[in-house]
Amino acid sequence: MTTNGNSALSSHDRILQAAKRLFAQQGYENTSTVGIARDAGTSESQLMKHFGSKQGLLVAIFERGWTAMSARIQMIPHGSPANRLLAVLEAITVELESDPELKILSALESRRVRKDSNVVLLSRGARQFRDILDRILEDMRNEGQIRADMNLDAVRAAVVGMAEGLWRDQVVADRSELSAKYSFDDIHTVLELLIGAFQEPAYRRTKAS
Repeated sequence: MTTNGNSALSSHDRILQAAKRLFAQQGYENTSTVGIARDAGTSESQLMKHFGSKQGLLVAIFERGWTAMSARIQMIPHGSPANRLLAVLEAITVELESDPELKILSALESRRVRKDSNVVLLSRGARQFRDILDRILEDMRNEGQIRADMNLDAVRAAVVGMAEGLWRDQVVADRSELSAKYSFDDIHTVLELLIGAFQEPAYRRTKAS
């Protein structure tokens, strides 16, 4: 029986919608393909036909989420690489805030290990996001905006880790007694300070003057 109230959707989209909701509510491990199919008003065989497995379904959810994030990122004006880096991180933050279920899954389920190997389950969107950051960081280096002694892989890891930590703590706080009472403006400030820490002192002085 469908619970999403939109029987006009294709079975593919109903399955995707049901899985996203149930994964966010119950967790990936606690959600079965049978339960997803039932909630979507279709059969488990249809789920397998469209997505191949529960892991394939999770990847498809992230891919659809990335499509919306990518559209927002493409609207960012071409300017200073440092400003673009901050704008990309903010664009993803805005998109996740507008889609709480995707935010939960991105925070808690985006680094799963494939059952058939020890390889981490990464969507194409996650790889594209990494490539975008690498290009921006390379532009920062070429324009003298980043310290020459900084390893760009380490910088990318720090930036992604900080951003993901800010999103993840809000999700965890919603499901625990922990506190994560900060706003989008607070996230902007923290990320801006982090990006500034990697920049050449001369560039920071020029920007501040």
